[in-house]
Parts: sequence; structure tokens; C-alpha cells
Amino acid sequence: MRTELLKVLGMTCEGCITEVTRALKATGGVGDVKVSLSSGEATVQYDERLASPAQLQLAVTGAGYGVNERAATPHHAHRGGCCG
Repeated sequence: MRTELLKVLGMTCEGCITEVTRALKATGGVGDVKVSLSSGEATVQYDERLASPAQLQLAVTGAGYGVNERAATPHHAHRGGCCG
């Protein structure tokens, strides 16, 4: 298992945490997910044979949140998450 730390942009409430967690856990190969509103980070444990950092980032952006510049993919988008 590997661990990836993602800086998630656009989270504003507990509902956002739920949405980001749900999106990441729906990605094949993902085990444990911890999302912090205060730090704006998601820590994800995943099987690198089944998932990649790019897939994790796509899960976050697909849920309507951004991922920091350093980790962003060309699919970086921000729709406002659960609140916007």
C-alpha cells in the first residue's frame, strides 16, 4: 500500500468531506481515506497496482473539487463541490 497526500481545493463544510471521501473510496484499489477540512488535505492509502495518483486526483476533480497546482492533472476542474 502507498500513501498519497492531496491538497484539496474548495472544501467548505462537513458535506464536502463526505463527498471527497466517497469519491476517493469509489476508486478501485483505495483502502483508507482521511480528509481534513482544516488542512484542506486528503490522505489516501491505495494499492499502487490498482490505482495511481492521477486516478485519485481525477476522483477529487470529478467530485467537483480542485487539486493543488503541484498535483494537478489536465482534468483539473472546480465546480464548487457539494456547496456550490
